[in-house]
Amino acid sequence: MSRALDRPVASFLAAATDPSRFPPESVPEVALMGRSNVGKSSLLNALAGSRVARVSKTPGRTREIHFYDVRLGSGKAPVALRLVDLPGYGYARVSREVTREWPVFIEAFLSRRASLALCLLLVDLSVPLQESDRRMAEFLAATGRSWRVVATKADRVPSSRREVVIRGFREAFPVPVDPVSVRTGLGVRETWEGLVQAAIPVR
Repeated sequence: MSRALDRPVASFLAAATDPSRFPPESVPEVALMGRSNVGKSSLLNALAGSRVARVSKTPGRTREIHFYDVRLGSGKAPVALRLVDLPGYGYARVSREVTREWPVFIEAFLSRRASLALCLLLVDLSVPLQESDRRMAEFLAATGRSWRVVATKADRVPSSRREVVIRGFREAFPVPVDPVSVRTGLGVRETWEGLVQAAIPVR
């Protein structure tokens, strides 16, 4: 069985806002980023196969970088990769004092983290593309990181319009765009397989 199809076993490792408190760069990391109400925690749980990340009803609650170790095939297996949940952006109810501090440690993580193998930019397929998402895409392109787009909440777009909407999002980004629905399971397995293959070098 390929590593992408092995059962993931995820566990919370750490939360940090200071680069000095980030975990050692011992395994490949995949970062999830996006606006605060885009469904990052829900997607992380769907990818991990368990409710390892808390899903808050109030967007903007995650104010730290959360690290989750993932083992493939067994909870006793070595850690194969790490999923990293970054604080959401663009939510007005989060205080300005907090959001002013975010770029310091988020930019440090995205720009300097040697173990960061892939970035997943989450965008909401059910609403028009936001300017904040475009700015984040420009930032990722400038860093030279490997990245791709995951378009969440695909089930909220009527099936009669879904392909047209997906095409529009794909035309807006220079990288692959994968439509996903955590509620129906659409695209979750494919996204998981793609990130494992991108993050873990083939030996």
